[in-house]
Amino acid sequence: MKITVIFPLLLLVCSGSTDQNKQIAKQQPFPQDINAVLREMAVTLTQQKFEMRLLQRENKEHAAKLERQETELKKQETELKKQETELKKQETEVDKLKQQLKVGQVAFSASLLDTGHGDVGPFPTYTTLTFKHVPTNIGKAYNPHTGIFTAPVRGAYHFEWYIGTHGGAQPSGAVLVKNSEHIFIAWEHQPSHYGSSANGVTLLLEVGDVVFLRLWVNTKVFDNSNHHTTFSGHLLFTM
Repeated sequence: MKITVIFPLLLLVCSGSTDQNKQIAKQQPFPQDINAVLREMAVTLTQQKFEMRLLQRENKEHAAKLERQETELKKQETELKKQETELKKQETEVDKLKQQLKVGQVAFSASLLDTGHGDVGPFPTYTTLTFKHVPTNIGKAYNPHTGIFTAPVRGAYHFEWYIGTHGGAQPSGAVLVKNSEHIFIAWEHQPSHYGSSANGVTLLLEVGDVVFLRLWVNTKVFDNSNHHTTFSGHLLFTM
């Protein structure tokens, strides 16, 4: 009885071992399958390396292109700044020319008395003559309240002055002054009757230089509605 029961059990164990070996065999690949997988992996890796090198080259090309574009952009910005600077320079030059043209229109004429008639002087010291009747004052460079002309622009100016007086003990004399320097004088001494004298000068003036007439010490000048004693000046050209 024991032998009869053990034999079927042995058959059952052998049968189970055989099925398990078949499943293990199915799960493990054969050497030829491993080689195929390795070859496929090698091909895939080679392709990936090629694609990576291609991407790296494209990235370098893009980076180089971007760098060239940035360089070109900087050149354009530099050129634009240069043009803007040149434009501002031209605008400044135009403004300067406009200003020179505006202030370059300078001319005035004035006579000593605005109303009435009579003598001015004599005085024991030099006295600035204030020419109050001003028919022309283009550019407003002459001040009728002080008698002083102030140069608004650097240039050559021409001045003329005429003085008159009735004869007598005192002569008539007026000297043109540039800043504090006596330049030219008009002088007349008539023992009787009426006498006049005149003078003129062209001066190079800087901006802010002043020009005016001084009555000479112990002299006199005469003026009335006919405007005998006058002071005139105008800009010849800028420099």
